[in-house]
Amino acid sequence: MSQPSLRRSVGPVLLTLYGLGNIVGAGIYVLLGEVAGAAGSTAPLAFAVAMIVAALSALTYGELAACYPRASGEALYLERAFGVPALSLAAGLAIAVAGIVSAAALARGFAGYFAELTPVPNWGGIAGVVLILAGIAVWGIQQSLRASAVMTVVQVAGLLMVIAGLGGALAELPERADELVPAAPQAWMGLWMGGFLAFYAFIGFEDMVKVAEEVRRPRRNLPLAVLAALGGAALLYLVLAAGVVLALEPASLAGTEAPLVVIYEATTGRRGMVITLFGLVATLSGILAQLIMASRLLYGLAEEGWLPAVLARVSPRTRTPIPATVVVAGLVLILALAFPVVGLAGLTSALILAVFAGVNLALWRLRRGDPGWGVGIAPRWAPPIALAATLLLAAGGVASLVR
Repeated sequence: MSQPSLRRSVGPVLLTLYGLGNIVGAGIYVLLGEVAGAAGSTAPLAFAVAMIVAALSALTYGELAACYPRASGEALYLERAFGVPALSLAAGLAIAVAGIVSAAALARGFAGYFAELTPVPNWGGIAGVVLILAGIAVWGIQQSLRASAVMTVVQVAGLLMVIAGLGGALAELPERADELVPAAPQAWMGLWMGGFLAFYAFIGFEDMVKVAEEVRRPRRNLPLAVLAALGGAALLYLVLAAGVVLALEPASLAGTEAPLVVIYEATTGRRGMVITLFGLVATLSGILAQLIMASRLLYGLAEEGWLPAVLARVSPRTRTPIPATVVVAGLVLILALAFPVVGLAGLTSALILAVFAGVNLALWRLRRGDPGWGVGIAPRWAPPIALAATLLLAAGGVASLVR
């Protein structure tokens, strides 16, 4: 009997909502306070810097995903470009670890919001949410992405409520725009480090390529969905960050694990219970997306013969990679119980930036060997500029660690 395969059933709308939910759930509800604390009044520019770096790499991902629509993602791209299996496996494992670490950070963020509502201890909230979402991920890709789509709509609604509360401050933006520009060397350093942290909030679009084997017409739908999801998230982030630094003292947000609750209460005078609920949904969406991504990537690596074959097993009933999902959920649970959010986010950003550098270099190399290679989604200048930008932003992360 032949081995069951993944089911190709995901359309462009569901894929875009999956990506948007992954990006939005991957940091803004949890990490906005830390970005504001590091970058101060230049936080909107920090998000803009991170957005540009992410957008350049998104073009590269769109190009490669259209040409190689496989679950092994980055590992396959590097193998096609360099032909070094060890390098491909290292990149695949790095992105899987980044997804696992990201899910752990979000699980801790969930526990922070959940503690606003119940007396459940952090460890209880973390364990409960990881186990429940792992069960949904095992259930099926259609069920998982539909659940993710609903959560995406809810979490975007939460961001719009916070932005509405910042309306008065945003109305002052034309007169106060100069306050958002760094005016001293220390401010430039804060912008650089803030950009490194803000990059974490854009992580997620690259995860969309891991469900390539479950997407209908992937050559067309994958690139369009990647760019649409990233563009929608960027617009929300820039408006929110500008309103926050105009309305509040950025340093007051540093250290809080539920920053949007603090912002909403300060700007509206109302209790932030509803934003707490939105924050819970946002972190749920991000955790589910990372569980799906990392399990598909382990499945893809095993399918290529780079990991034990047991991880490539697909349930004939659910058509999902159950062994890979169980491994991912177990690692998420361990990390979430052991490490704080900022440390997890910083590690995730560093890993993703390193992989982005490799992926951009892969596309650059493929085109140097064949100038007509690809489908024309990424301009020829995009990969080298994206490579330089990722390395520069990563240097900001190193500088923050040294400090």
